[in-house]
Amino acid sequence: MTPTRTALLLTLALATTPALAQQDVSKVNGSVSADAGQAYGDLETVNGSVSIAAGATVEDASTVNGSITVGDKAQAASLETVNGAIRIGKDVQVRKDVETVNGSIFTDRGTTIGGNVDTVNGAIGLVGTQLAGGIETVNGDITVGIGSHVKGGIKVEKPRGWSMKPRRDPRIIIGPNAVVEGPLVFERPVTLYVHTSARIGAVTGATAKPFSTDTAPTE
Repeated sequence: MTPTRTALLLTLALATTPALAQQDVSKVNGSVSADAGQAYGDLETVNGSVSIAAGATVEDASTVNGSITVGDKAQAASLETVNGAIRIGKDVQVRKDVETVNGSIFTDRGTTIGGNVDTVNGAIGLVGTQLAGGIETVNGDITVGIGSHVKGGIKVEKPRGWSMKPRRDPRIIIGPNAVVEGPLVFERPVTLYVHTSARIGAVTGATAKPFSTDTAPTE
């Protein structure tokens, strides 16, 4: 092999090393992040936010006290926080679950999630999202927005002990051209709106109110 070719191969190897790195990033206090277009292992912190830039690839991303934001076209194995919101951009792929206890979850158009979306005290909103699992909450509103497809049904659990009951019943909205396969089970009173173009499974514990406008009625 000529010296010139050896130098060229070495240069290419060094240029691709950062993109191939699979390092874990872990902290106790402070935010963690994944740079755009780069690959990582797990992102973990206790007191701080997690930021995944556009096009980045990570394994499990988690925090206890902090939010998680995911940029467009990023990929992750799972997203989990306890006290914080999770906001997912467009065309994101999450292989497993998206979970928070006290915080909201929002997913934008073109996103696919291979597991479940769960909260206890926080709203859930999907827009143009494909969800292989189901949606569960206790006290949160749920919006399965325009063009979304939920294969695993919806469940709103009855508050128990540690789950504080909100001042009003949760609002469950199934938007235009949305599909919810599987049962919709409500163990507590909710207000359920279903667009006339949507398709849903069997409903237990609530009576669906149809609507045909772009957004559900306000109360």
